Amino acid sequence: MSSSTAQDVVLAVNAGSSTLKFGFYGRDPAQAVFSGSIEGLEPGGTPTLRCAGQPTQAVAVGQDGPFAAALRHLSTVFQAQASQSRLCAVAHRIVHGGDRYTSSVVVDADVLAHLQQYAPLAPLHQPHNLAGVRALQQAFPGLPQVACFDTAFHAGMPAVERRFALPPHADLQDVQRYGFHGLSYQYLATRLAQRSPAAAGRCVLAHLGNGASLCATRGGRSVATSMGFSALDGLVMGTRSGSIDAGVLLHLLQRGWNAQQLEDLLYRQSGLKGVSGISADMRVLRNSSSPAARDAVALFTYRLLRECGTMAALLGGIDLLAFTGGIGENDPGLRAAVCEGLAFLGVRIDPDANRQESPHIRPIHTPDSTVEVWVVPTDEGRVAAAEAWRLIGG
Repeated sequence: MSSSTAQDVVLAVNAGSSTLKFGFYGRDPAQAVFSGSIEGLEPGGTPTLRCAGQPTQAVAVGQDGPFAAALRHLSTVFQAQASQSRLCAVAHRIVHGGDRYTSSVVVDADVLAHLQQYAPLAPLHQPHNLAGVRALQQAFPGLPQVACFDTAFHAGMPAVERRFALPPHADLQDVQRYGFHGLSYQYLATRLAQRSPAAAGRCVLAHLGNGASLCATRGGRSVATSMGFSALDGLVMGTRSGSIDAGVLLHLLQRGWNAQQLEDLLYRQSGLKGVSGISADMRVLRNSSSPAARDAVALFTYRLLRECGTMAALLGGIDLLAFTGGIGENDPGLRAAVCEGLAFLGVRIDPDANRQESPHIRPIHTPDSTVEVWVVPTDEGRVAAAEAWRLIGG
């Protein structure tokens, strides 16, 4: 593509806990011009590059780990695509913006240094997010790098939802519930509003992947969420424990455990992987005959259903339930189990619609269901790209 016909694009980068996704978006970021991902970055996974219309490629992992290898491997992809387009900015999903960043910002040295302080609160994400910023600053010097925050969508939650029952100690000033997966929830809220009037009502949105959370919305705005101060709280996840009695941590400290051991236990050795002893990948567990694998799936489902009940109580009922994320979009058995558990609220789904595989947003509820149920493939990159265009004047 010649420079005279090159399309203006924003590169959106989303470094999650198990997948690094990327896409080039034009000024109307309704659909990526070119997109792909490197999957299998979770512990025990096999990193693989997937790009639309191209054969998959294995990614060799060095001593610095799978995410560093993924960034190196993708640099050639980025450069090749950039040579065919006019790259205007890079938009990064940043998991934690704290209470300082409640909207997207152009990254400078001060912003980068401040965001580094939140790495201990999201150790599976924030270091990879910021490594991506630094790598692409080097690859494209002088190009605006835009940080788009998962925490921003929840910034307007009620004070009672954000607060812990702790005293006003100086060391606890920033200790509050922030919430995460905000870019995904923002995308869902926007797409559902385009498809159903129920999206303006009482909604429970379920982002279920290697990281998992719920968000209750009213009028398209977050009013409650299952994640809190860190990306550890709430649901059972791929390698994260989710909610746990703080007394367990005190017990382990008294037995000689240190902070690093606790972090490794709770973030990397627990969840589906810890309970099953096999894998953090729900697909692997579904195909396993191991009783421990079944136990892991059952616990994931139970905790999800329990948290859905909490959200329903806070909202005073549910008008719409939506599933997204790698598990939420692709596991009809999980969706069926959750909806069966919520049948007392009037949730009814069509088994055939639920089993259908589709890359598009779709309803799966029956006509007599009092709650709409949707499957919505998320696109956090699209949200981030739109934010970048807004900030750079696109």
